[in-house]
Amino acid sequence: QVQLVESGGGLVQAGSSLRLSCAASGRTFSRYAMGWFRQAPGKEREFVAAVSGSDPTTYYVDSVKGRFTVSRDNAKNTVYLQMNSLKPEDTAVYYCAADSSLSIILRSRGIIYWGKGTLVTVSS
Repeated sequence: QVQLVESGGGLVQAGSSLRLSCAASGRTFSRYAMGWFRQAPGKEREFVAAVSGSDPTTYYVDSVKGRFTVSRDNAKNTVYLQMNSLKPEDTAVYYCAADSSLSIILRSRGIIYWGKGTLVTVSS
């Protein structure tokens, strides 16, 4: 069982930066692939970024490449999403997800563990 708690959301102006954190419970954190997803008002939830387990490889949706960076600290059971050059279209609830399978994270289907989300609002 893995519990995920996101933090770090808030209201910022366009061009600003935010760092989201996702703290995970459990002693096998390094075995899980971790993902960040977001859901904007009136839209479906979409994949944003992912990082593999103990040999961290990162993946991004095209719209955030070069602006967002996903990382993890296995010693702290935490995954981060550094968001720079934020745009109003980045406004969404951001969710952290975990699964033992990276492919499941990347397919965004059948993910076992989800956090409750943190709201990011970017004003123009």
